[in-house]
Amino acid sequence: MSISVQTNVGSLMALDHLRTNTDFQSQTIQRLTSGFRINQSGDDASGLAIANGYRTNVAELNQGVRNANDGLSQLQITDGGLNNIAKMVDRLRTLATQGASDTFTGDRLTLDAEFQAIKLEIDRQAQNIGLDAGGAGMAQPLDVWVGGGTAGAAGTSIVKLDLTATSLVDSTGLTINASALTDKAASIAALTSLSAATGQLGTVQGQVGSSQNKLQYAVNLASSQSVNFSAAESRIRDADIAAEASNLTKAQVLQQSSMAALAQANSTPQGVLSLLR
Repeated sequence: MSISVQTNVGSLMALDHLRTNTDFQSQTIQRLTSGFRINQSGDDASGLAIANGYRTNVAELNQGVRNANDGLSQLQITDGGLNNIAKMVDRLRTLATQGASDTFTGDRLTLDAEFQAIKLEIDRQAQNIGLDAGGAGMAQPLDVWVGGGTAGAAGTSIVKLDLTATSLVDSTGLTINASALTDKAASIAALTSLSAATGQLGTVQGQVGSSQNKLQYAVNLASSQSVNFSAAESRIRDADIAAEASNLTKAQVLQQSSMAALAQANSTPQGVLSLLR
C-alpha cells in the first residue's frame, strides 16, 4: 500500500464514518427528547401521512363524542319535561273522570278552571322543552355528527334522532286544546281526548328514549374508535424509548471510536518524515 501525503484516504474514511455516526447520535437524541420516531417528513414520509390521517380521525371523533353528549344532555332535559307533562295529563284525566260522574256534586266551574289552568301549564312546559306547535325546538328531524364513518359518506358519520315535526306535547299536539269540563258530556269527551293524548305522549317519550339510546351507542363506538386510532398513530409516530436508549449507547461508542480512528489516521502521514531523515 502506497503512502500519500496529498490524500489521506484513511482520514477521509474515518471522517465520513464520524459524520454518519454523529448524525445517528443526533437523530437518536432527538427521538429520545421528543418521544417521537417521526420528527420531520424525511424520517418516514409515508408513515407520517398515515399517522396524520389517524390524528385527524381522533380529533373528529373526540368532537363527535362531545356533540353526542350535548345531544344526550338536551334529550335528558326533554325527557324530564315529558315526565312532568305526563303527571299533569294524569291529573287532567282524574279531573275529567270526576266530572264525568253523575255523583259529582261540586262546582263544575271550579273543576274546569283547574283543568284549563293545567292545560296552560302543559303548553308552557312544552314550549320550554321545544315540543310545542309552531316552535323551532326539538320537534323536527335532528342530525348529530359523531364521525368515524367512511370518508365522503356523511350518512355513516351522522346519528339521526327519531323526533319529527309531529313530536308535539302541547295541548294542540295532544289534541286536548278544546277539551273542557263544563258538564258531564264534555267531561266524557275530554276523557276520550285524554286517552289519545296519553298515546301521543308515549309515542314522543319513545322517540326521545330511542334517540338517547342511539346517541349512547354512538358515543361508545366513537370512544372505542378514538382509542384505537390513537393506538395506531402511536405505533407509527411514537419512538420506542428502550430501543432508542440502546441506539444512543451504540451511537456514542461508534462516535468515540470514529474520533479515535480519525486521530490515528491523521497521524499516519507523519511517518513519512522518518523516510526523509
